[in-house]
Amino acid sequence: MTYRDIITIESGKRGGKPAIRGLRITVEDILKMLASGMSFSEIIADYPDLREDDIKASLLFASEREHGSLIIAHEVVA
Repeated sequence: MTYRDIITIESGKRGGKPAIRGLRITVEDILKMLASGMSFSEIIADYPDLREDDIKASLLFASEREHGSLIIAHEVVA
């Protein structure tokens, strides 16, 4: 799995934070939901635009960012 097709960065959206497929849901939002104890299915129930792969991509992105091996996500230009 790669996160590069899922995680996007848009300077005009959510302050340029890494987000899911151009949505207003950030990687940080997903990590906070997981940290609060929400399951994948609960997150998807609350945010129907999300898919399980989006959540997995967020975890992979955060892991690689923490490890220092992050490949910069592409910026979407509108």
